[in-house]
Formats: sequence, C-alpha cells, structure tokens
Amino acid sequence: MGLGAMLAGGAHLLLILALAWGVNWNSRTPDGVEAELWSAVPQIAAPRAATPPPAPTPPPEPVKPPPKPKPDTPPQPTEQELRNAQIAIEKAKQEEQKKKDAERERREKERELEKQREKALEKEREREQEKEREKREAEKKAAADKEKRKEQEEQRKAKEQLEKTEAARQQMLKRMQGQADGTGDPGSAGKAAQSSGPSAGYAGRIKAKVKPNIVFIDKDNIQGNPEADVEVRLAPDGRILSQRIIASSGVKEWDDAVLRAIERTEKLPLDDGKVPSVMVLTFRPKD
Repeated sequence: MGLGAMLAGGAHLLLILALAWGVNWNSRTPDGVEAELWSAVPQIAAPRAATPPPAPTPPPEPVKPPPKPKPDTPPQPTEQELRNAQIAIEKAKQEEQKKKDAERERREKERELEKQREKALEKEREREQEKEREKREAEKKAAADKEKRKEQEEQRKAKEQLEKTEAARQQMLKRMQGQADGTGDPGSAGKAAQSSGPSAGYAGRIKAKVKPNIVFIDKDNIQGNPEADVEVRLAPDGRILSQRIIASSGVKEWDDAVLRAIERTEKLPLDDGKVPSVMVLTFRPKD
C-alpha cells in the first residue's frame, strides 16, 4: 500500500506539472492601450499587475473500496454450553487416549507373538538339526556295524579255512602214521593202523535210510560231482544228535539239502547192536 500510494502521488504530480506548463506556454499578455495624460505634477505610473498563474487542478481522489461489512457478533455461549463443550473435549481426549493405549497394546502383543514365533522356529530348527545329527550318527553306526560284521564274517571264514586246512593236515599225518604202523595184509589198500570199522553192508543201510530224504532238483546244473562231508553225532541207540558240514561241496544248496535230509532221518540203523558216536558221511549229488 505504501509503494502504491507513492507511485500514485508521483503520477498526479507529473500530471499537474504538465498541465501548468501547457497553460503557461499557450497564454500571452493582451495588447495594452496607451494614453497620454497631462497634469501639472508629473507622476510615475505604477507597474502593471502580474497575471496570476492559473490554479492547479486538484488530483482525483483515489477510489476507496467499500467498507467490509462487519461480521455479526455471535451470541456468547452459556455456561452450560461451555461445560458441555469442555466435557465433550475431555471425552474426545479420553477416547483418543484409549485408542492410543489400544494401539500400543496391540503392537506389544504383536511383538510378543513375533518373539514366540521366532522361539518356536528356533526350537523347530534345533529339533531338525538334532534329528539330522541322530540320523548321521545312526548311519555312521550302521556302517560301522556292517563293517564289523563283514570283518567278523571274514575272520570266521578265515578261521574255518584254517581249521579245514589243519584238519586235512592232521588227517594226512594220521594216514602217514597209519601207513608207517600198519598191521594189515601186504596187499591191503587201507590206511589205518589196523583193520576195524563197520560191517560190509552197514554203509548201504545208512545210504538207504538217508537218501530218500534228500530233496534237490538242481543236480543237473551242478558242474562236476562235488562232495559234502557231514559230521554226524549219534546217541547209543542211533538217534541223530547233531550234524554239521565239515567240508563243503562249494554248492550251498546241496549242503543245505544234505543237512535237511539227515535232520529228517532222525535215526540211523545200528550195526551189530551198536553205533559209533561220531560218523563222517560223504554225499555227492550225482551218485
């Protein structure tokens, strides 16, 4: 407003000066009329009156904006209304505080639930790790047990082979000793120190007793005619107490068939009312 008033005043002043200069430039003094006056006493004429300058044109008054209407004064609230307003404000504050408290409680519950979920996940991960560790330990133990069983089996086989070798060596030594100390006839083909053993038909009776109990259908698929030597322990009345393979034929099916046949036989015939406590029977699939 100050700057606008100054600009407006300057513009009016320039307008007044322009008007004044224009009036003075176009005005001139009209021609006067001279007359001579004779008198007894000379007098000096007074100077002519100067033409007064024209009055300046007053600047136009600025247009004043219409006055703003005064707002109506609102009616003053009563004391009861003020109290009601204060109560409403307090209620609104309380409601807002309740909302804030509820929101804070909800966030705390969410944080607590999140902690519980994290703990549950951590426990689940620990359980999975424990299961994986137990699984690895079980696999390691199973592998160790398998290796141990394999080693024990190899040791057992080596021991059996050693026992067979030792038994064969002992038998050979006995035969050699029997041949050295033999008492048979010069033309005898025996290897024992003296002639002894079952009667001539006893072997046939044993064969007739055991052979019908042998069940073996793959004899045609066997290469050669391998022998299976079975040690049989007997009671005095001929009942079979035990049987075991002491020299395998190399065909497990044939060995098992022989053992089953002896087990089915249950009792061997007597030879002159007696029977040896231990016998070694030889079985060949193609005999």
